[in-house]
Amino acid sequence: MESDTTVRRIKPFGTPSYPAEDNDGSRGRCADNGNSGDPKRKPEVSLYLLREGPAASLLCVFILVLWGLVQLSLQQLVIGKPTGEFNAVRARRHLEEITSVGPRPVGSPENEVLTVDYLLEQIENIRAAAAAGPHQLAVDVQHPTGTFSIDFLGGFTSYYDRVTNIAVRLEPKGGAQHLMLANCHFDTVANSPGASDDAVSCAVMLEVLHSLANQSTPLLHGVVFLFNGAEENILQASHGFITQHPWAKQVRAFINLEAAGVGGKEVVFQTGPENPWLVQAYVHAAKHPFASVVGQEVFQSGIIPSDTDFRIYRDFGNIPGIDLAFIENGFIYHTKYDTSDRILTDSIQRAGDNILAVLKYLVMSEKLADSSEYRHGNMVFFDLLGVVVVAYPARVGTILNYVVAAASFLYLAKKASQPGNGGGRYVRELACATGVAVLSWFVTLMSVLIVALLVTLLGRSMFWYNHFYASICLYGTAASGKIILIHTLAKNLYYGGVRLVALGDLYFDVSLLLWCCSLVWLTQQGLCSAYVPMLMVAFPLLTKLLLAKEFKHKGASMKYSVLYLLGLTLPYVHFMFLIWVVFEIFTPIMGRSGTEIPPEVVMATLVTLATIFISSFFLHFIYLARSTKWILAGLGSAFVFTFLLMSGGLLFPYSSSADSPRPKRVFLQHTTRMFHNLQGQVESQDSGLWINSFDYTGIQHITPLIPEINDSVRTSCRVDRPFCGYPWFLPVKFLSKKNWYLPAPEVSPTAPVEFSLLSREETSWGTIKMTFSVKGPCHMSLYLMPHRGASLSTWSFGDGTPQFDLSGEYFVFYSHGLDAPTWTFWFEIQPPRDPDPSGPEGMISVAISTHYFFGRDSRTAQLEEILRRFPSWSFPSSWVSTYDMYRY
Repeated sequence: MESDTTVRRIKPFGTPSYPAEDNDGSRGRCADNGNSGDPKRKPEVSLYLLREGPAASLLCVFILVLWGLVQLSLQQLVIGKPTGEFNAVRARRHLEEITSVGPRPVGSPENEVLTVDYLLEQIENIRAAAAAGPHQLAVDVQHPTGTFSIDFLGGFTSYYDRVTNIAVRLEPKGGAQHLMLANCHFDTVANSPGASDDAVSCAVMLEVLHSLANQSTPLLHGVVFLFNGAEENILQASHGFITQHPWAKQVRAFINLEAAGVGGKEVVFQTGPENPWLVQAYVHAAKHPFASVVGQEVFQSGIIPSDTDFRIYRDFGNIPGIDLAFIENGFIYHTKYDTSDRILTDSIQRAGDNILAVLKYLVMSEKLADSSEYRHGNMVFFDLLGVVVVAYPARVGTILNYVVAAASFLYLAKKASQPGNGGGRYVRELACATGVAVLSWFVTLMSVLIVALLVTLLGRSMFWYNHFYASICLYGTAASGKIILIHTLAKNLYYGGVRLVALGDLYFDVSLLLWCCSLVWLTQQGLCSAYVPMLMVAFPLLTKLLLAKEFKHKGASMKYSVLYLLGLTLPYVHFMFLIWVVFEIFTPIMGRSGTEIPPEVVMATLVTLATIFISSFFLHFIYLARSTKWILAGLGSAFVFTFLLMSGGLLFPYSSSADSPRPKRVFLQHTTRMFHNLQGQVESQDSGLWINSFDYTGIQHITPLIPEINDSVRTSCRVDRPFCGYPWFLPVKFLSKKNWYLPAPEVSPTAPVEFSLLSREETSWGTIKMTFSVKGPCHMSLYLMPHRGASLSTWSFGDGTPQFDLSGEYFVFYSHGLDAPTWTFWFEIQPPRDPDPSGPEGMISVAISTHYFFGRDSRTAQLEEILRRFPSWSFPSSWVSTYDMYRY
């Protein structure tokens, strides 16, 4: 007897006939399901097929309801009533006081004096209030000096001098041998009040400290609350604490509080390394869990151009931890809009509830005392709409993944072994259908990328930056329409006389097989994120098995369709949450990812991949539907309408809306550059406004408003000068190769840089050691560019091994706090054996740039005048800088 799932070619050529609908419209093509009516052939059982309208409506309702559930869960910041242990109102007052002083760059009075004084005052109040209790409080203001190299942003070296840490040690009055560390930072980037990044975390930590210090039950272990004052300077203060502070040796684990957005829910996006007991502690204790191992593996892959103090504690302290961050509304991260009024009190409440509960759990845990005993292994962890966190050891996840994969392959093997499938017939049909599906996805991606290229050529890049759903209406409809069109053509032309019910069943198997293959591959790669395809295999397979009888006897009835979608609800709602996370992170990042990464390609790819993944288990509905012409017409109309809006310029990328600003980021430096020759004489100098756009649109929207900023003043990179001869604050020239230089008068800082060569000596091993001294502002960048044939062998930074960047140059980031001494450094260089006559003279070019981020030196009349002309939808971050280059 022939299997119901076997693909039968009844009419090799031509299209199947469509009998008239029943009066109630509930059945279509049910008389023969594609049979040509051959009288010699036994008639097949009448089966339901999907009508186009109800099928499309059902899928739209399913997707919209799940998306609505995701959005509802994100709005539900606090579950249940607060216990009263954490006072969010008092924490908000701390937040408002800290941010009231304005931006707090390292070295500024706002950072080093005003904020430090406020924190110390509040800590002293807490100590006085808790003096009669079972705990003791010790405070230490640390001013470390140090250096290290890091492979962030292509690799560079950092040097810091007398930056500020406020370390508060809370422990039982008898003392504690083992400590937890809670970390926040109170410094900011220039020109941002930094409410979310990271003043709110420090406000939360003050209130958590208050709560723990005043509880009547003594802690088993101690806690160090570290308020660090130099994180935005690429993680300097945390390095100073973990490598130099005497308390650091007793720290066994840490919690780091960060931000990549403004407000919303704080998410656990990385843990470890290893130490699954930390994840278990969060799962057990957190009041409002929000965590994802997918975020951890994506973040640690380096795709996201960001880093946190987590890295310093992990790499230099060799201690495990939990990294939490606010990720919503990253459009205003590091801008003037990051203000305290944008952070809801409920956001503060949930963060405080979670951190207080997890800290209390950890400091009362015996595992903290000997964490090395529980070090090995990773955890799979994820939350379901913020209600509950699922966590289990990675080794259990591996077993579970292979069990689910084996069950799927067993299901497919059973079909292949059924009567009527001899000679590998089902396997051939499955392989052919898999090829059609994969081909459809590839063609879809290429087609959507062509649309993205057209958008770029029209000069409408980033139209979705302020209109996110427009990207769905353009790229999503194009992707959906292309997939449906390809499979409709396959159904009508390639599978001309095949039973549609059998085809629908076959394409379910295709989706199952492809997800199963991804499950096996991710598991073999050792990725904990393999739980995602595990869910996307297990639930559809179980649903299909439970509905097998219904499908066999009635086909694609409405009852079957509804129950099928209900069976997909859990994996799909979680998958749609992950899609939300991807777009919530990557959409704002496109506004600060430089001029070289085409954002349309990124957005079109993300939307297309999301469409492919979501539609994977809907493919068989295309084959179970009577027709798709009206669906294709609707998708095509939405695509054309959105394309016309976009091409007509009606979807402007930026906004100055008070409720939801989407600013364009522009960096302006009023700079003076001097270039010295081998004899120390100035061979050239100039001054100007150096302008960097940190998104792909460059200055195309700025030029109509400020005509003098145009492509006639666009710069070119001078490869014979370190870092092209411009004062890069960080080594990100590879991200922003398009910049502009508008001539302007010379800058005259009241405290100009003093740079001198102290000594030059030849070593016995053939190198030349050069020692320099520098006296300048709180932020400086040192660039070293050995000429062809020369090489640096050692220096006074980091571990002594020069760390070069992506282009082979060396970048040293320098900052200092108050009362720092003159910066002295040295390096040894191996002279070239055969100097390059076509290259620059000498063996090395050394350049120093200074950056005046605060005070009267940070502003000039020319800067103020041009800043007034920038549109309200832009965020021009500006300061004064200098660049001096020397040949040796």
